[in-house]
Amino acid sequence: MAILTPLFAFLYHLPLVYKWLLKPYYVASLFMSVAFLAVRKTPGICDHLSTQREDGNPCDFDWREVEILMFLSAIVMMKNRRAITVEQHVGNIILFSKVANVILFFRLDIRMGLLYLTLCIVCMMTCKPPLYMGPEYIKYFSDKTIDDELDRDSRVTWIVEFFANWSPECQSFASVYADLSLKYNCAGLKFGKVDIGRYGEVSKKYKVSTSPLSKQLPSLVLFQGGKEVMRRPQVDKKGRAVSWSFTEENIIREFNLNELYQKSKKLNKNKGEKLSQSQFPPVPEEEEPEQQVDDAEEEEPESKKDK
Repeated sequence: MAILTPLFAFLYHLPLVYKWLLKPYYVASLFMSVAFLAVRKTPGICDHLSTQREDGNPCDFDWREVEILMFLSAIVMMKNRRAITVEQHVGNIILFSKVANVILFFRLDIRMGLLYLTLCIVCMMTCKPPLYMGPEYIKYFSDKTIDDELDRDSRVTWIVEFFANWSPECQSFASVYADLSLKYNCAGLKFGKVDIGRYGEVSKKYKVSTSPLSKQLPSLVLFQGGKEVMRRPQVDKKGRAVSWSFTEENIIREFNLNELYQKSKKLNKNKGEKLSQSQFPPVPEEEEPEQQVDDAEEEEPESKKDK
């Protein structure tokens, strides 16, 4: 049963996986990842390639090529241990497959290596990874709106993600952050995002570096009363981020989202009560219709006596 459950789940989501993989970025990356394998195994092309095999077969991997592939496979396995989403797993495989292809092509022929490297650059410039387009309760800030929104209501707690569109880590984290916003967003607890790759002044003001070497992207910052309370990942004295995994469980635990959500729901109830009072104000003097009915009953016998 433990094996059948994930298998059925995979088969159930298989159409969505196909739809996701058929996007231009993943199609192009797939071809780039298997380029050396195709060249080495295709008859008519591999016959003209050099080889270090003892049997002189140019259409099969030599011992050095197998060693390079095994080494990079081990690196992919180590990197994927920290991967959170499927996008991160696939991204690591694509990245290191391209690295392996560059090394293998340059080792085979420098001209083929330069050609493959040029194709990688062109592919990177033209085919960008698809952005997350699913449901979310997230407010997107600019350099002019972030300060006003954080200071608008001191009772509201904000969790803000500082990200950049070009960062693979931010792209992979987008679906996790969107799921958290769907689960925990309420009147007193809100989620926001700001692209510091686009708004450099925000990056400087809130001290979040966009340098790939600092590894500070993405950064989650908790604001209460317009002031920063905590952030993840933390930054050491050298300006580098302390290693931290952006899983949903870690975020819920570190930011204490369950307790924040329960406290923030009270603000939501208070706002709801005020709205109901303003929409349905109390009707004054509800007993007047009864008094009018009594007066009418007293007038009727008097009118009969007069007749």
